[in-house]
Amino acid sequence: MLPYTFLFLDCSGMPFANLQSPTFTPPLYLQQGLAMTLYASFWSSQIWEASLQEPQPPYIETVFQGANNVPLFAWMAIPPGARATIIGTYGITGTLENQWFLQILGHKAYARGYAVILFDWRAHGQTAQLSPALTADGLWEGPDFIHIAHQAQQQGCPSPFWLTGYSLGGQLALWGVQSAQTMDLAITHEIGGGAVICPNLDSNRSLAYLVQHPIGRYIEQAIARNLKALAWEIHHAHPHAIDPAAIERAQTIQGFDHELVIGALGFPSVQAYYEASSPLPLLPHLQRPTLIVYAEDDPLFDPGLIIDLKRSCSQNSKLTLWLTPQGGHVGYISGLACRTANGDTDPWWAWNRILDWWDGLSPNLIQL
Repeated sequence: MLPYTFLFLDCSGMPFANLQSPTFTPPLYLQQGLAMTLYASFWSSQIWEASLQEPQPPYIETVFQGANNVPLFAWMAIPPGARATIIGTYGITGTLENQWFLQILGHKAYARGYAVILFDWRAHGQTAQLSPALTADGLWEGPDFIHIAHQAQQQGCPSPFWLTGYSLGGQLALWGVQSAQTMDLAITHEIGGGAVICPNLDSNRSLAYLVQHPIGRYIEQAIARNLKALAWEIHHAHPHAIDPAAIERAQTIQGFDHELVIGALGFPSVQAYYEASSPLPLLPHLQRPTLIVYAEDDPLFDPGLIIDLKRSCSQNSKLTLWLTPQGGHVGYISGLACRTANGDTDPWWAWNRILDWWDGLSPNLIQL
C-alpha cells in the first residue's frame, strides 16, 4: 500500500496528523479479481439496498445545460446545511435507474451532509432522450461536469464541488478535473478536485488487452451489444440523428466508435480518438487534489498500466493513489474483518474511504 500526505489546518492553524492509506481485504471467496468483478456485477446488484442503513435522498429531477448546450438529465438532492457538493456519473453503459453502484454513493454522501448530483452522461438514459449528442469519452464530458457545477451553484449547491465516477465514468471525471483548470468560468475556482474508482486510463492498450483475454472478449462483446442497444434508443428518440445502417455495422466497441463517434469529432481513426481522450497523460498535470482508487487485479485493464499509473502519481503531489492488490473492477466488496477495522456498517469499502477522504479535505484544504 502507498502512503499519502496532505496538509490540513484546524481552527488554531495547526496541521493535522499525516494520514496513511487504508487497507482493503475482501472475503475469502472474492480473493481473485475476476470473481470479485463478476460477483459485483451479477449478485451485488440484487442486494445492495438491503446492505445500506442510509435512505435514498429526496432527489429532484433536473436538466442541466452541458457543453455546446447539450441537455444533461440529473438527480439532485441538497441536505440542510450542505457541506459541499458531489457530482458523479457511471461507466460505459447504463442509466441512473440501474446504476446501483452510483446510487450507493448518493445514499451515503447525502447522509454525510453532501449535496449530491448524479447524472446521465451523453447518449445515456434520459440524457439520450433529450439530445442525440453522442459520447466523447471526456473531451466534452469533462466540460459537462463544470457546466453542471456552475448551474448547480445557482440552485443552492455549495462549494467545493467534487467530481467522481468509476470505470469509464472515472475517465470522464478526470477530464472534469482537467477542465476545471482550462475553462473560463468563475466556478472553476470552486472545483475541489476529484476521486475515481478503477478509471479507464488508456483505451487503446486496455481494449487490446481485453479482446485478447479468453474471458475478456466475452465481456467486450457484452459491452458492444449494450452500446448498440444504446444507439438504437437514440435513433428511436431522434430518427434523423443516426444512420441505422451505421448502427448495424457497429459490432464491437471499436466499431461503435468508428461508425458513430469519431466522424463528428473529427478524428481520422479510432486509435487517434482513444489516444486523444485517454486520461493517463493528464495525470502529471492535474492541479486539484485527486484520489485514484485502483486494483492490481482488475481484469478489464492492461496490467502494464499500473507501472505508468504509479510513475504519473509519483510526479504530482496533487494526486493520491490507493493501489490495492485486490478489488477487481469496480468491486471493492470488503470482508467482515475489513469492515470491523474501518468501522463500516456495509461492504462498500471504496465509497466509504472516498467519503472519509472528502470529509477531511472539504472544510480545511490548503492549496499547496
